[in-house]
Amino acid sequence: MSFDPDPELSTEEVQQRVDEAIAENEVVLFMKGTELMPQCGYSKRALGLIGQYREDVETVDVLPALDAFRDALEAHSGWETIPQTFVDGEFVGGSDVLAELEEKGELAETLEA
Repeated sequence: MSFDPDPELSTEEVQQRVDEAIAENEVVLFMKGTELMPQCGYSKRALGLIGQYREDVETVDVLPALDAFRDALEAHSGWETIPQTFVDGEFVGGSDVLAELEEKGELAETLEA
């Protein structure tokens, strides 16, 4: 079995995917890999932290067009690093920010959309 990424996604298609995911989901995580197969430790960590409090998180794999996703996400958040979490359309942060919120006891409240 081989992995076939999406055919080359245009910048416009990536921007549309990002805009729609943020607008249409209470909690969305842009990550490297999928929910079943995270492809980086930071994405896996973010997914685990969110998963403690939410079952209904939308995940978007950025690997099929990483550079385009970085640009599109930076337009929304000011950050180009992955993963990125948005709640109710607002940028929350990456795995380090989620971990800090968890340590402060604020992550559950943050994720309540």
